[in-house]
Amino acid sequence: MRLEIPDRVPIMCQLSVGHMILQLGVSPVEFWYDGVVFADGLIRLREIYDFDGILVSLHGHNPDWRRTIRNREKTADGEIVTLHNGQRMIYPANDLPRPESFSAPRIDLATLQDADLPSALDYIPVSQGLRFSINPKTRFDIFQRIRQKTGLEFSLHGEVTSPFDYFLDFLGHEQGLVSLIESPDKSKWLLSHFARLVSQLASEMCDAGIDAIKISSPFARAGFISPKMYREFVLPYEAEIVHAIRRKNVHAYLHTCGAISDRLELMFESGVSGIECLDPPPLGNVELEEAKIRLRGRGFIMGN
Repeated sequence: MRLEIPDRVPIMCQLSVGHMILQLGVSPVEFWYDGVVFADGLIRLREIYDFDGILVSLHGHNPDWRRTIRNREKTADGEIVTLHNGQRMIYPANDLPRPESFSAPRIDLATLQDADLPSALDYIPVSQGLRFSINPKTRFDIFQRIRQKTGLEFSLHGEVTSPFDYFLDFLGHEQGLVSLIESPDKSKWLLSHFARLVSQLASEMCDAGIDAIKISSPFARAGFISPKMYREFVLPYEAEIVHAIRRKNVHAYLHTCGAISDRLELMFESGVSGIECLDPPPLGNVELEEAKIRLRGRGFIMGN
């Protein structure tokens, strides 16, 4: 990550949650909610694949998670959970959880005020309709558990989510994308708010003894926004997070999957140490040979 010559080629990747569950043979509900099951599962998967590092994509597990559940029902391909708030969640044995039904938020961006926004981040916007709650008392306990069990032999990475993801999650994806065009100034106000909160979370995560933080930004690719809009609505807010992380002498890298060939160099203007995933066709449009030439010396690359 420091662009020095390693003693060997480092191997590490983010496995899908569904693949993890299938490999480990664990309950999808317990793997999602239980911090011990999740941490030990990540350690076991590192052993299975002989990875040189562990990425912790979820943190802040609630030790009393069972109390949030009213009912668990086993199905042919997983489980269905009914929460005490009445929401029903489907937990497949080979995929991310998903709500049984989902309605996008209906928020009037024009009338939003500071008082309407969260003062701290207590959730991770995993996907549309799926949030992972961050318990304030155990926000970074999982890093301590993994370090205690693995020592310093392997690289340990945390993860935070781009302000652009929080923006889309907060407004709903359709309204969020339209708002970039119809209400650019108010959109930037909301993005700035989430950038401050993510920067604070990332800075505090750096103190948990990790080597790097991945900034997850899957919606910043071609097909969602143009390079021009990327520069305006993504780059400055992710750069704020990168600078907060680098001030702690921790490496930061960007995860944007799919088509990113038209913004490879632009992504490094945020100050990151590296980027992923550099997906080849048909998933994306990046050819590794070309990317290595274009990005030589700018930072490290993961994936492809």
